[in-house]
Amino acid sequence: MNKLHKIFLTLLVLSLALLYGCAGNSGELPVEPAPKTDATSQPSASGSSSSEEEPDPIFITFEGTDLEGNTVSQEVFTQSRLTMVNVWATYCNPCLREMPGLGELASEYDPAEFQIIGIVSDVQEGEDQTLVESLVQETGAAYPHLLANDSIGQALLSSVSGVPTTFFFDGEGAYLGGVVGSAEKSDWEELIHELLEKQ
Repeated sequence: MNKLHKIFLTLLVLSLALLYGCAGNSGELPVEPAPKTDATSQPSASGSSSSEEEPDPIFITFEGTDLEGNTVSQEVFTQSRLTMVNVWATYCNPCLREMPGLGELASEYDPAEFQIIGIVSDVQEGEDQTLVESLVQETGAAYPHLLANDSIGQALLSSVSGVPTTFFFDGEGAYLGGVVGSAEKSDWEELIHELLEKQ
């Protein structure tokens, strides 16, 4: 019984570590640059390269469904100079705390310049989305939110180690970098401004 108790406690600690591993960032946002790999790779932590040349851009392909049932693919990136893809979960308090600020940002920018897409990592297409809709309404995150599926899982979620995780793409769909953890609206504004300046 003692051995079973130790196994249970170990599993409980690991579960809590995963559940509360979605803690926010403090200070400057550490943007992970685009990986220096071939063009079929997915967003991940930056790799190392001895070459001084710019790496080939990374492009992803996916198809998913938003909360209204509309089909959304990688073509959505062409609608804006800069797209922020924010991966969140319904159980993640840091995710939910930053969503009001993200909602404000989405409404303050011209959509041709900047847009936000949310991806709900813990609710699959076809599952009950009532909780998701409620959280989006409560937080004022009035931008498109996609539900998880195999295509989104392979393209984006496979490289997510914790939530929230945010990816940035340019108007051609090239991956620009990512941030793991939550941030204040002002920090996101600063980063968005820097990325738009580089376009």
